[in-house]
Order: sequence, then C-alpha cells, then structure tokens
Amino acid sequence: MTTTREGSARDRILETAQRLFYRDGFRAVGIDTIIAEAGVAKMSLYRHFPSKDDLIVAYLEESNRQYWEWLDGAVAEIEDPLERLVGMFEAIEKLATSPECRGCTFQGTAAEFPHRDHPGHQVAIAHKDQVRSRFAILAREAGVRDPDQLADQLLLMMDGAWVAARMYGPDNPAKGLHVTVRTLIETHR
Repeated sequence: MTTTREGSARDRILETAQRLFYRDGFRAVGIDTIIAEAGVAKMSLYRHFPSKDDLIVAYLEESNRQYWEWLDGAVAEIEDPLERLVGMFEAIEKLATSPECRGCTFQGTAAEFPHRDHPGHQVAIAHKDQVRSRFAILAREAGVRDPDQLADQLLLMMDGAWVAARMYGPDNPAKGLHVTVRTLIETHR
C-alpha cells in the first residue's frame, strides 16, 4: 500500500512539475510551488528527487518519452521512409499551430541552462541528437543523397516551427510546414 501511495506522490510531483516547467520555465518555478500544487510534503519531493536538477532531468526524460510516443504514433501506419518524414512534419505542424503548444521544452532548457555541463542541457542535447539520428536513418532508408545534411536541415525546420509556436502562438508561420519539407526532401533525391 505504501508503494502505491509513494508512486502516486511521485507521479503527482512529476505531473505538476511538467505542467509548471513547460508553462513558466524552470527558473520561474520554485520547489515550494510544486509542493503546494502537487499536494505533497517537502520530504516526499526530496525523497523522489534529491534536487531540483534531478526533478528537471526526470521531467525532460519523461518529455522525451512522450515526444517519441506521440511522433511514432503519428506515423505508425506509414511504411515509406520519405512519406514517414513528411508525416512527422504534418504532426509537428499540427502541434506547432495548436493553442496548447508553447514551443520545445528542450530548446527552453538549453536557453535557461546554457552551460553544456548542466544535466538538463545534456538531456536536451541528447534529445536533439536522437531526433537528428531518426531523420538521418529515414533519409538513408529512402536513398537520398547526403542523408546527414537532410537530417540537419530537417532538424532546423522542426526547431523553427517550435520557435514560431512560442513567438506567435497558434497562428504562426509553421502552417504549411509539411509542404516545405516535401519540397526540401525532393531537392535531396
């Protein structure tokens, strides 16, 4: 019974941190705010997350897991590698132009923690490297020339969409992103 209660306390802490960190940023959200909104004792938070950095890393790792679950789910039925890339950008466009999108949490992490040795920055870089790698794998499977260059360009397109979402809200330049990506991919064939 204690494990369930402790597990739910950890989950509440992490869910609260996710909501607040994504909405307000890491530096603007204090531990006391998370404790109050999660309805847990300070000791409970520190039992699960010994420091704020540990909580940030857990949040980012969960965000990474959710990102891949979402993106893989969006293209699960698409077999052709090039169409899969375009499908990814259709999903990115849809999210980036939705009212709930506030941009990329990993970009926000790098902005708030610019030193590469910060644990949050390291998780953010690992996420972006994973995205680049996935783009390169699909480009390679599709037989495009210079798949690594295409992967870099696609990463920039994706990150531009997230910045547009943060800057402009739902009515932003990411509309039509998948068409631009299709054109870019064609230049690499």
